[in-house]
Amino acid sequence: MGGHILLVEDEPKLARFVELELLSEGYRVHLAPDGIAGLTAAREEPPDLILLDWELPGLSGLEVCCRLRKTGSRVPVIFLTGRDEVSDRVRGLDAGADDYLTKPFSIEELLARIRVRLRQQQPPTADPNVLSFEDVRLNRLTREVFRGERSVELTPKEFELLEYFLTHPRQVVTKSGILETVWGYDFMGDSNIIEVYVRNLRLKLEKEGEARLIQTLRGVGYILRVVPPLPGHE
Repeated sequence: MGGHILLVEDEPKLARFVELELLSEGYRVHLAPDGIAGLTAAREEPPDLILLDWELPGLSGLEVCCRLRKTGSRVPVIFLTGRDEVSDRVRGLDAGADDYLTKPFSIEELLARIRVRLRQQQPPTADPNVLSFEDVRLNRLTREVFRGERSVELTPKEFELLEYFLTHPRQVVTKSGILETVWGYDFMGDSNIIEVYVRNLRLKLEKEGEARLIQTLRGVGYILRVVPPLPGHE
């Protein structure tokens, strides 16, 4: 699963922009508009990572971070701030922050830093033979696939196709890339076979009304990600 991120930011437009980007990457996002709300949210439902603005009404981001660390919380914290002085960076890191990004920042860089921090939080004993995304799990050794608690029966080629998607989460994959990896370089058949297999895979994964995870990018290929529902269509 993408993970749960707490975003504490008082600039509505920036907060909404970052929220939408995180949702499109498959993360679950909780928004807090000020320091007190952020601290409360972090304590009531500890997230996997906190994006924390420094200049916040009610309680500064620096104070929020300090209070969390005093209670023993080790949730990764990334500061988002307009302060770019070395002394400010030092204060933020000394307060317990794990990373520091100055505004304006690149969303691609922010997403990369989030991935790094979340990877560092993952237990080193994770089974490399088990691939997962959201509620889909695939076991390479047993050849079992589950959507939540439901077992999904796949053909050998459907299994390989799903395995390919799960090893490239949130990445655009092209039809040519799929053909070369799943069908092999010497495949001489119709490339439309990918569309057929993707359709069959979707039918099996979405059999009980589950959300679609394999998204089509017309003219480009596919991407494994969660698409947030439109307002009023939850």
